[in-house]
Amino acid sequence: MDGQLHSIEKELKKELDKSRYEHTIGVMYTAGCLAMRYGYDMKKAMLAGLLHDCAKNIPSDKKIKMCKKNHIKLSRIETENPYLIHAKLGAFLAKEKYGVEDEEILHAIRVHTTGAPAMNLLDKIIFLADYIEPNRTKAQNLPQIRHIAFEDIDKAVVKTLEDTLGYLKDSRKRDSIDPITLQTYEYYKEVHNE
Repeated sequence: MDGQLHSIEKELKKELDKSRYEHTIGVMYTAGCLAMRYGYDMKKAMLAGLLHDCAKNIPSDKKIKMCKKNHIKLSRIETENPYLIHAKLGAFLAKEKYGVEDEEILHAIRVHTTGAPAMNLLDKIIFLADYIEPNRTKAQNLPQIRHIAFEDIDKAVVKTLEDTLGYLKDSRKRDSIDPITLQTYEYYKEVHNE
């Protein structure tokens, strides 16, 4: 898998803009660190982290066309907020363009933006790595969430969702909140309070 990581990394360097590429590398290594902490396969986590935003720099209209052409169902929220589409399209490209067959990796890419109720460990690792990687600087409570992520992964998921939803509501982006994110928050809030 090391050779696969290296060749995909080289290809993404050409396809992503500089800041997205740096973010991607940050997510890859943060995912590897979280995988070591929680006893998960580090190379699988790094591959999912490397590919999580592989569709991010595709223009919005092209993302929508690609989804239609490849029968990738989009919700109304995704169509109205095309920046959300990159997760589903990224999972498709990870398989079709980069040859990833592992369903766990593809699922983690697919849900890394919104989260999902009852996420598996890799899903949580990629969801958090995307939020806490070292190049992120503006998210609320980031130092606290970075710390919690290595102590209690579910608690870190709850706090990340809480802050994300708070940000979207405060910034008048209520219409762009994906219902899956709300469901995920309610699920993990309940799980963590048990």
